[in-house]
Amino acid sequence: MSRAPSSMKVISVNLGLPREVQWKGKTVSTAIFKTPVSNRITLRSLNLDGDRQADLSVHGGQNKAVYAYPAEHYAYWQREFPDMALPWGMFGENLTTEGLGEDDVLIGDRFRIGSAEVAVTQPRMPCFKLGLRFDRDDIVKRFLASGRTGFNVGEVAQPGAKPFKPGFYSRGRGRAADPAPGDAVRMSQIHRLIGPISLGYVPRMAHLPANQCA
Repeated sequence: MSRAPSSMKVISVNLGLPREVQWKGKTVSTAIFKTPVSNRITLRSLNLDGDRQADLSVHGGQNKAVYAYPAEHYAYWQREFPDMALPWGMFGENLTTEGLGEDDVLIGDRFRIGSAEVAVTQPRMPCFKLGLRFDRDDIVKRFLASGRTGFNVGEVAQPGAKPFKPGFYSRGRGRAADPAPGDAVRMSQIHRLIGPISLGYVPRMAHLPANQCA
């Protein structure tokens, strides 16, 4: 299977602040509504300038500072929902990327995007707010079943890992900085664990910090 590509591209940088919306008769605070921006954005240790997470008990933090989602997946979802507009940022991602699929990316892979350097930390585990964004209850289950969930980037909480390097993000080319160790776990392997447990991957998962599989 291929390793992480040596280059990638940021198609869109998307930001959003928490807002209150009505969902099933209740008021919900969410920041899943992201809007593409064209200017250069500063990456901090916990998020991008102009972007926040609503529920910090399950979102955000150094391991989930930024959420990336492959642009290649949009064609699949457009076929699934042909009557729905799907602008960049529809899945709540901060970075819509090209060239980084779940089969290519390993936990710990590092990328330089603009002047920032970040590491892949964990897959995205969607909550009910994705259903709110799509206005349909089945999207969370379909999202997980598809394996097209994207991944979070931030600071890797592992001994000996390089420090997080803040900097500027913008649209355009990025490149690989350092690959993860050869025994690191692929995003697609983690997806297989989310459904029926594949015992062949469990011993390797034991090397990851517990919060990377939460």
